[in-house]
Amino acid sequence: MVTADALLTQRKIAKYLIKEKEADYVFTVKENQPTLYEDIKDLNLRKESHHSRTLDKAHGRIEERKIWVSSELKGYSDFPYAEQVFMIERYTTKLDGSRPSTEIAYGITSLSAEKASPERLLSINRGHWEIENRLHWVRDVTFDEDRSQIRKGKGPHCMASLRNLVISIFRLLGFKYIPSGIRYFIMHLESALGILGI
Repeated sequence: MVTADALLTQRKIAKYLIKEKEADYVFTVKENQPTLYEDIKDLNLRKESHHSRTLDKAHGRIEERKIWVSSELKGYSDFPYAEQVFMIERYTTKLDGSRPSTEIAYGITSLSAEKASPERLLSINRGHWEIENRLHWVRDVTFDEDRSQIRKGKGPHCMASLRNLVISIFRLLGFKYIPSGIRYFIMHLESALGILGI
């Protein structure tokens, strides 16, 4: 199964995954697929009670997620192999007392209702963002990759590989948060050298 952001929500990719790779997809739908986006919005999925809900407290916030799922567009939408569409609402309350926020996300999947319950689709979506947060966000924010001055030749690829290596080592060593690992090894340089075999 392949999960993807809206950028990769393309008919050609969906066909390739199903036909060539015998895989299913769970894609995010945004305005880059305007007809599909409007079709999902027009279903007014909120008219029914939510199909599944999670509530989590972490990182200084409480996050509630609700999902509504429908197979009404199956056979109507021209998106290849579409079985179900869904809407996820994320309601976030920060514990610092700042204003709560609500985010709506739409999606489409080739997984039938028999293969993917609302609970499973919500879990799949969350898993996608966990990967995004655990790797890409760390590279973008903790390592400030977007502002790197290394731009020529193989330098950017080499630095990205080194960042991924560091993240992987920290994860293998049991650090849940990369900044904690960085702080630890700044204060314990001999440990860092020992891990490198020096």
